[in-house]
Parts: sequence; structure tokens; C-alpha cells
Amino acid sequence: MSEAAAIALVVLSYFMGSIPFGLVLGKLKGIDVREVGSGNIGATNVARSLGKRLGMLVLLLDVLKAAIPTMIAKTLVARGELPLEYLAYVAIAAIVGHCYPVWLRFRGGKGVATSLGVFLVVDPLLAGFGFAIFALLYAIFRISSIGSVAAALAFPVLLYLLDRPTPLIALGVVGAAIIVVKHRSNILRLMQGEENTV
Repeated sequence: MSEAAAIALVVLSYFMGSIPFGLVLGKLKGIDVREVGSGNIGATNVARSLGKRLGMLVLLLDVLKAAIPTMIAKTLVARGELPLEYLAYVAIAAIVGHCYPVWLRFRGGKGVATSLGVFLVVDPLLAGFGFAIFALLYAIFRISSIGSVAAALAFPVLLYLLDRPTPLIALGVVGAAIIVVKHRSNILRLMQGEENTV
């Protein structure tokens, strides 16, 4: 695979990741999710503002839009047509696309569902660990952001402990950093005891 084609795949992954399903589905219901709840376009705000059923649909679509380009990249890596580094680039591009979509002046979601989609493909075992961490903390606190941030921070540590290749550890570090940055307002509300439940 040529370098130009590999770069094109990274760009495609960004644009797939940038599809704002939460905003689109909300507008089909006559509601701009940026103007309700937390103002976020992701599944959590959609579930809180428009109902859990629609929130689950947004979650599924946000997972798939990251999983599809990542699966393409993983297949090409397995065939020896693409260096492993590009799997990380494609995965990061999908997350960045969701969090910083060009269509919405780079104001997107918080990257949790897209990160799940990425790691379901890249490392299903790790994705399972991450989901277990999220589910346990959510069951205890009923606050989505606690589980999301904790799972994100655990990813690079688990990748290292599981002796995964350096590009994948780097993917975990970058993904965790993006999620923490996008959750900074949630972290502040948690510190003030004002964070919303779902």
C-alpha cells in the first residue's frame, strides 16, 4: 500500500469519526442536543436529554464509525500492507474526528464511544477490561464521567502491563489524554459535587 493511500485512510478515518450522530438524530427529533443538558453531542447527553433508547443508538453508531476504519487498518496490517504505526494513526484520527469535528468548529463529543469502537477492534481483551472498569464505577456512583475517565486512564497502563507494541501503547496514551481533556468540565463538577447522573 502506498504512503499516499495510507494517509488517505487516516484522513477518511477522521471524517468518519467526525459524523455527529447525536446531533443528527437529535435534530430529527426537533432538538439540538447542543442546547440541552450538558450541550454535548455524545451518547450520554442524548440519553439524558432525549431518552436512553436514542442514547443507545447514538452509542452504537459512534462505536461503529470508529470501529470500521480501524478494522480496515487492522486488516491491512495483518496482510503486511500497512505498518503497525498506521493502525494507531487511523484509530487516533477517528477519536480526534469525533472530539474535534471540522463541521462543528471542532466542538464535538468526549471520545468515549469512539475509543471503545477503536479498542474493540485493536484489542478486544483490553476493551473488555475497560468496559468492566466503567460498568463497575457507574454501578457504584451512577455517574458516567467517573467510569469514563477511570477506564481511559487505565488503558495505557493495561497496554503496557499486557506488553502490547509501542504504537498501541502510544495510542492508549493519546486516547486517554484526549478523553481527560474533553472531560475537564466534568472533573471540575465532580470536585464540586455537582456532576449529573444518567
